[in-house]
Amino acid sequence: MSVTNVAPWITTVGAGTLDRDFPAYISLGNGKKYSGVSLSKDNSLPDTLVPLIYAGNASINDLGTSTCISGSLDPKKVSGKIVLCDGGGSSGTRKGNTVKSAGGLGMVLANVESDGEELVTDAHILPATIVGFKDGEAIKKYSFFNPKLIGTILFQGTKLGVEPSLIVAKFSSRGPNLLTPQILKPDFIAPGVNILASYTGNSSPTGLDSDPRRVDFNIISGTSMSCPHVSGLTTLIKSIHPDWSPAAIRHALMTTTYTAYKNNKTLLDGASNKPATPFDFGAGHVDPVSALNPGLVYDLTMDDYLSFLCALNYSSNEIEMVARRKYTCDLKKQYSVANLNYPSFAVVFKGEHGVEEIKHTQTLTNVGAEGTYMVSIKTDAPSIKISVEPEVLSFKKNEKKLYTITFSSSGSKPNSTQSFGSLEWSNGKTIVRSPIAFSWKL
Repeated sequence: MSVTNVAPWITTVGAGTLDRDFPAYISLGNGKKYSGVSLSKDNSLPDTLVPLIYAGNASINDLGTSTCISGSLDPKKVSGKIVLCDGGGSSGTRKGNTVKSAGGLGMVLANVESDGEELVTDAHILPATIVGFKDGEAIKKYSFFNPKLIGTILFQGTKLGVEPSLIVAKFSSRGPNLLTPQILKPDFIAPGVNILASYTGNSSPTGLDSDPRRVDFNIISGTSMSCPHVSGLTTLIKSIHPDWSPAAIRHALMTTTYTAYKNNKTLLDGASNKPATPFDFGAGHVDPVSALNPGLVYDLTMDDYLSFLCALNYSSNEIEMVARRKYTCDLKKQYSVANLNYPSFAVVFKGEHGVEEIKHTQTLTNVGAEGTYMVSIKTDAPSIKISVEPEVLSFKKNEKKLYTITFSSSGSKPNSTQSFGSLEWSNGKTIVRSPIAFSWKL
């Protein structure tokens, strides 16, 4: 389930992989092994090698259908064999059902190019494994020159310490925020790939009517899996800090995330296999322990949200529908989206000639011990000048302090329409980090 960015109090959560895998290998007769992941009924095929055929060469009436859609495979060609199916067109479990219905012993599911190397587990009804696009192409190429190809599928058990891990899932919720580009979305990411989750007994683990199995647990992927992780974290934080508002809890999760591996390289994006950006992971991946003691939080009240709706030009009727209370915006007051006390910054420049300035005035609340915090700025946009006033904030316990951050652009558009950075407040022990995303209107 991907949550639509309709308002800042709706937290959008992306999905990152866990630090584990369910490896399986397709082992060919030439001694080559291609790694993938699987969660199959029988885990493995027998140790003896069996024939392997590409679905494109095994379709009924030689139609060349390689995606193993229902009814597309010729039983005479696939019976007793492993079938290599291309992704796309239907789910992996449905493809496996097609192979099994035609008498196939196992399946290798090859990602299409748009899916890249991201491997997502399914509860297959026959021994099966999924391989990335590159390995899939290599197996197909080998099969074209070896029509009598043989192989087997071997399950290797759960594997820990997979590197790199985590990777932002290809299906993860992404920015920029199309409705309100001045609010950075997603907020953060949490585990959402190959998650062991409780499962209903009213349906099979594949969702297929032909699958008679019923299980208490299943391996599931999606932002619907990252959402319960975050729900659990918010409950944990609330139990430790019962006086914190929902906004304070969310913002504590946002400002204590991490965005890099232990080698300091930025988390990878599974969609591009390149370093991810705040439009991919928001503030970063949640860190439960750090979120319990964030040092400083950005808090919000109902009045703040109402002012935000006024800045978006909501009518009184529309505000009542959202807030469930009557409220009329003050026509004499100047509302601004930039006034929302949010722990991230999405700065949108018009790209016109001359210097353009965008200011945010934020309020920090000290939820830790007394101390002094100093600010630092990091950015990959040298054409943008960023200033913070004041640069040092000294807090008593529970004290609130304001600061203003100003973003200045020369007006000339850079080579890229997007750039990124971060703002950090630190007392030497605790870092309160906010992501920054810059964009220019075309």
